Amino acid sequence: MLNIRDLKIDPASLGAKKLLVDITPAYEYKDGRRLDTVTGYRYIVALPEHGLEKIGVKIEGRQLMEKPEGFAEVEFSGLEVFAYESQGKTQISAKATGVSLVKKS
Repeated sequence: MLNIRDLKIDPASLGAKKLLVDITPAYEYKDGRRLDTVTGYRYIVALPEHGLEKIGVKIEGRQLMEKPEGFAEVEFSGLEVFAYESQGKTQISAKATGVSLVKKS
């Protein structure tokens, strides 16, 4: 039977602009419990094409940039978006391999 976790969502559906508003640590979990080990960081972005709804994009490893004052436009490399089910509801999550500021021209 097909699992919802096997379906990938086209990252382009998030829209062209992604506005970084926060950065939070992502922790390791074992047996459903959060451990103190930080495994990466979640870059929280607001999506203008979706009424500024937010999504967290997890990147494993060290923190790649500082939290901006206000917000900053960013782009992700290796971005993957997927759905999963939690407590009977479908959730959307994302991961990437890198993040960088969009250069203003």
